[in-house]
Amino acid sequence: MRQGFATPIGLEVKRQICKMNNSETSLTKTELRKSLLKTRKSLPEKEWREKSDRLCNNLQKSPLFTQAKTILAYFSFRQEPDLSPLFTIPRKWGFPRCIGKDLSWHLWQPSDALHTGAYGILEPLPDAPKIDASEVDLILVPAVGCDVRGYRLGYGGGYYDRMLTLPEWRSKIAIGTIFDFALLAQLPVDSWDKPLHGICTESRLELIQEKS
Repeated sequence: MRQGFATPIGLEVKRQICKMNNSETSLTKTELRKSLLKTRKSLPEKEWREKSDRLCNNLQKSPLFTQAKTILAYFSFRQEPDLSPLFTIPRKWGFPRCIGKDLSWHLWQPSDALHTGAYGILEPLPDAPKIDASEVDLILVPAVGCDVRGYRLGYGGGYYDRMLTLPEWRSKIAIGTIFDFALLAQLPVDSWDKPLHGICTESRLELIQEKS
């Protein structure tokens, strides 16, 4: 089992972790979320695109990606890392629809239509074929931030937290996708929070824990 980011990490990541250690450990999830979203929103489009492309390259080179047949992903929202360059690679791609308090996963390919669903996020159409948990090899999880232990800071809705604690999803490899500035030393953790298996940034993809 790989514990934490044991190998050398990028200078930007080191600065962020140092900053977190020195001045952000006492911030609440709400305060951290606000700060990280502000930073992400301030990224110039060119920088956002370059960081997203590098992150995609790191994913594409990983055996987790190359060996996966069915991958769950997301459509970028509020300048989340843009994974769309990956979607033309032949895989079974699944994307979420928000149904009440749960996520329903549907097959989608670039020729398929989309519509705007809950929270203004693009979603597959309601009649798109569903994906069962048993088919899934890899989940690419959006996040506002993550820490080096694998804990994730989301938007506060709890959609992924609820899903990833269900028995049928618990053993699936889940990788958080964030930019380096959103990788922190330690996030506040609640009893229901579960760490992801790994984190991918524009600098690297690192496994933190093995598949259960």
